[in-house]
Amino acid sequence: QVQLVESGGGLVQPGGSLGLSCAGSKITFSIYDMGWYRQAPGKQRELVALITSSGTTNYADSVKGRFTVSRNNAKKTVYLQMNSLKQEDTAVYYCNARLEPYNYWGQGTQVTVSS
Repeated sequence: QVQLVESGGGLVQPGGSLGLSCAGSKITFSIYDMGWYRQAPGKQRELVALITSSGTTNYADSVKGRFTVSRNNAKKTVYLQMNSLKQEDTAVYYCNARLEPYNYWGQGTQVTVSS
């Protein structure tokens, strides 16, 4: 059974930085497009950053220039480095692996930006 396990969430002050990791198991990680999504209370889940199997990256406009997504296929891990965090970045962050028709999600990790 495919598993995606996120780690690295927590509480950080505005302007601070935080790094998230998502480790996959029982998955041919390198052929999947990997995404980071987030869901704030009362809002829909939204795509934050995507890195394709070929390494192409895309970001939501709200995080461009502040967040960086990367992957290490040998470790079956995708990362999200978040800098200059804002209160509006507060959400549960989810890791996603997609290769149609397969679509897997992690359990999520809470990121809270507050002073």
